[in-house]
Amino acid sequence: MSLGKKVAHNTLLQIIGKIISTILGLFALAIITRQLGLGGFGEYTTVLTFLTFFAVIGDLGLTLVTAQMISGRNENENKILNNLFGLRLVSAILILALAPLTVSFFPYSPAVKFGVLISLGAFLFPALNQIIIGLFQKKLSMGRDVLAETISRLALIAGILVVRSFGSGLNGILIATLISAGVNFIFHYFLSLKFAFIRPEFDWAIWKKIFNKSWPLAITIVLNLIYLRADTLILSLFRSPEEVGLYGATYKIIDVLTAIPFMFAGLLLPILTAAWAENNQAYFKKVLQKSFDFMAIGALPLIVGAQFLGRPIMTLVAGPDFAAAGNILRVLILAVAAIFLGTIFSHAVIALDRQKKMIGFYGFNSVSSLTAYFLLIPRFSYFAAAGVTIYSEVMIAIFSAYCVFKYSRFWPKLKIVAISILSSALMGGFLYFFSSRWSGTILGLLALLILSGLIYFAGLLLLGGIKKTDLQMIFKNQKKSSGPVYGGENL
Repeated sequence: MSLGKKVAHNTLLQIIGKIISTILGLFALAIITRQLGLGGFGEYTTVLTFLTFFAVIGDLGLTLVTAQMISGRNENENKILNNLFGLRLVSAILILALAPLTVSFFPYSPAVKFGVLISLGAFLFPALNQIIIGLFQKKLSMGRDVLAETISRLALIAGILVVRSFGSGLNGILIATLISAGVNFIFHYFLSLKFAFIRPEFDWAIWKKIFNKSWPLAITIVLNLIYLRADTLILSLFRSPEEVGLYGATYKIIDVLTAIPFMFAGLLLPILTAAWAENNQAYFKKVLQKSFDFMAIGALPLIVGAQFLGRPIMTLVAGPDFAAAGNILRVLILAVAAIFLGTIFSHAVIALDRQKKMIGFYGFNSVSSLTAYFLLIPRFSYFAAAGVTIYSEVMIAIFSAYCVFKYSRFWPKLKIVAISILSSALMGGFLYFFSSRWSGTILGLLALLILSGLIYFAGLLLLGGIKKTDLQMIFKNQKKSSGPVYGGENL
């Protein structure tokens, strides 16, 4: 198989894997929310959010550095992998071990504090997986990652159903999550043996090289963590588990939606990087504009649709007890729109190799967001958390866009944005008249989603947001292309 076909095949597998993982994840969420209820799911969310802080800090930027350090032809690939694995293991154990000690100083229930202890392994295994996934990415064998991820999701669902039959509650769900993470790692590890025998090594010279590459990313990741996840953690300190449960369930939907722009931007990054490295600024700006238009087309109807369908969607996914989360989704969806547009610019900053220039912006955003969370959440609960999250995502989008403009002089044209707004308004008119009548049943909700999508697409086509020639070109390229297209040529 040619390199182009391998890349295309690898990309397709990533997309399929993300779809399968999302469907299974939503199914697992539906079971968990109905089993634990509002308060129990709030405690479950608190446990996972608390441990997320320690897991992300323990990452040290190694996830992003792995693929970079083993890229190209490298005779010491296995040695580098082993040292990355060893460093990841040590950093994860040392930092995750602080979580049970730290949580004892927080005003959480005994169930939450014990849940943190139970769930340590559920965050250790994914940390080790990231090194193996970097290997799969280099070898263009993401099908192995998809297989391992799918098996682990099925193991999670099976575990949840088993503990549900025993009425084990929160601890049972957390144990099922731990077992699923262990299954995930075991399959990742055995599937990696075709390419390398990975074991922890401790070569200080290599560790020093790793730190030199990873520290800017580590700082950025920690700053990102503060403004992305502090909302749920601070909410858990000042408000009831039921309120945390509503906000946590909404955030699960947000996580699903934001996976789309990150996956798209990840596929786009090599193209932008190559264009800039070859000093092909015209193509760089063209790709960036098309990507911005694509994200605008995807983001704007989500805002309108959530205003009419937020409540029935949350009821369908999480159950009747979580219907009030629909009001949170109507607000938090604005942050999703900012992420759609901002992700393109933040990845363009990486393509320009100017990520260090963003550290100050991330620092300001983190401090201002954290201050706002502490001031507003005790009074306004999850609506304050959602509002400050919108602020933080908009600020990052603005900072990233400014950085891209400063170093590439690119500024997006807004014609497609205007067309998307008009098409979204057309779709909103349809939902205004029919959403209250049809959204009471699963079939009615599915019909609304399909029809509103068709109306939006038709509006784009009629107003020129999408042209027939574009569609014909896409289908033509799909038939003829043997790999990713760059500058009009197959790679």
